[in-house]
Amino acid sequence: MHDALSITRTNDSRADLGRQGELLAAEFLEQNGYRIVLTNFKVRVGRNTKGVQVTGEIDIVALDGETLCFVEVKTRRSEDFTPAITAVDVRKQRQITRTAKIYRRIFNVYEMPYRFDVVTVLYPSAAEPEIGLVKAFWNESKFRKRVWRSEIWRDHF
Repeated sequence: MHDALSITRTNDSRADLGRQGELLAAEFLEQNGYRIVLTNFKVRVGRNTKGVQVTGEIDIVALDGETLCFVEVKTRRSEDFTPAITAVDVRKQRQITRTAKIYRRIFNVYEMPYRFDVVTVLYPSAAEPEIGLVKAFWNESKFRKRVWRSEIWRDHF
């Protein structure tokens, strides 16, 4: 899929580093049996507290067997300060979860099993990249709205 693309080591911006990391991650996933469905899926997911339109993005949507995988890619030059995976915080997980929900609605894939994976790419200037994969890094259940029922509270008051 990526034969026509060459990845060269440059000292370009963070965006370029991110693009290089995403290409490496897609190749890594393909080498590990994933089928890439699409990359850089973007869609409006709502508005923030100031009323500004928010766009969600999923770096890679892929199939691992029959499981639909929403993959976040984090690329860093070094992990001296903190591991790359720590950048996939709760706020980022919520945004990806919302975006994945819209993806599933648009493409009508409600019944298909799905999960949220993270690929980390450590891409130091003077060494070969190291790529890691964490399957099912989080799940949607922690972002579901809770339903409060009055009968639950009767026993407590």
